[in-house]
Amino acid sequence: TFIQKTKKLYQDTRTQRNIAKLNDELYEVHQIMTRNVQEVLGVGEKLDQVSEMSSRLTSESRIYADKAKDLNRQALIRKWAPVAIVLGVVFIVFWLKTKLW
Repeated sequence: TFIQKTKKLYQDTRTQRNIAKLNDELYEVHQIMTRNVQEVLGVGEKLDQVSEMSSRLTSESRIYADKAKDLNRQALIRKWAPVAIVLGVVFIVFWLKTKLW
């Protein structure tokens, strides 16, 4: 098996070749682990950025909703204000007619 072959390779640790091979493999493992840690940190930073963007989007969408309500209210006032003013004037005229005569 692979484990037995590897064990035989490293059993004689006195030879320089085996020590060099072991050091090379340890260095390779170290590089892989360093890369993995950097990737995990990069993913964490990206998640932080996504979270920040999400928070900004939420607050900006609330502002947008508030402005949309204000615009709807203004449009309603512009649409019905002239009608309300005319009806109010007519009502006041009729009321004054009935009170004065």
